[in-house]
Amino acid sequence: MRKYLFNGSLLGAVAGGWSIFQTTKQGPRDWRLILMWISWGLTVAIAVGTIAKQAQDSYELEK
Repeated sequence: MRKYLFNGSLLGAVAGGWSIFQTTKQGPRDWRLILMWISWGLTVAIAVGTIAKQAQDSYELEK
């Protein structure tokens, strides 16, 4: 769990999510907002997938 919480790419994605959340609260709601949320979701998915792959690779090296 610690490898997910302290990973730089995931922390960056969470910070980006906070920015998009603030934009959602204050800004206009149009098609660009939907694209921002989709891109943020993809960023989080890629970050989590990368962390999981690194953990799997390190586990295989230990064998």
